[in-house]
Amino acid sequence: MRSSGDGTAAGGPYPLHSGAASYSAQRPTVVAGSGGATSDEVGYRGPTACAAAGITYRQLDYWARTGLVEPSVRPASGSGTQRLYGFRDVVVLKIVKRFLDTGVSLQNIRTTVQHLRDRGSADLERMTLMCDGATVYECSSPDEVVDLLQGGQGIFGIAVGVVWRDVEAALSQLHGERVDTGETLIGHNPTDELAQRRNRAG
Repeated sequence: MRSSGDGTAAGGPYPLHSGAASYSAQRPTVVAGSGGATSDEVGYRGPTACAAAGITYRQLDYWARTGLVEPSVRPASGSGTQRLYGFRDVVVLKIVKRFLDTGVSLQNIRTTVQHLRDRGSADLERMTLMCDGATVYECSSPDEVVDLLQGGQGIFGIAVGVVWRDVEAALSQLHGERVDTGETLIGHNPTDELAQRRNRAG
């Protein structure tokens, strides 16, 4: 793996760290809404987000209060307010859980969460996150994964596209809520909106 003078990778895989501004300048920047594919139409309450992400409500609440993963559809704004999480929020929650389970530092997780929020849906579906215990790297091709492993780095990896599809499958069995009307959607499948958006974009 080649590295530029400022410590960021010159050709990929790309390390994610707090000084990664030069990284974003090396590749086209994809601007996406923070809620992702369905957040402007559908949100998921805390218990639903927990079930799909495989976390406890205590974890969800703590991560929201500390700003690690906040709900992008509707934050808690007082007593009795129900947080609503977007589809991409749930994907990020599941990734955070996996990183914490493998001992990645909170600082690295925070940097990774921000990086994921800044990327478009198509980027996330083909992205693999690798970690060597100290640094989290983005790999966008199998060759980059191999390069990282051959360099003696990369203890474990997370294929974001696989997590994405796992969350889709889980949410298709759970209830969503229309943001505009508050209507409960039973067995809502976020893939429906994602497919529609792709068709409109094409």
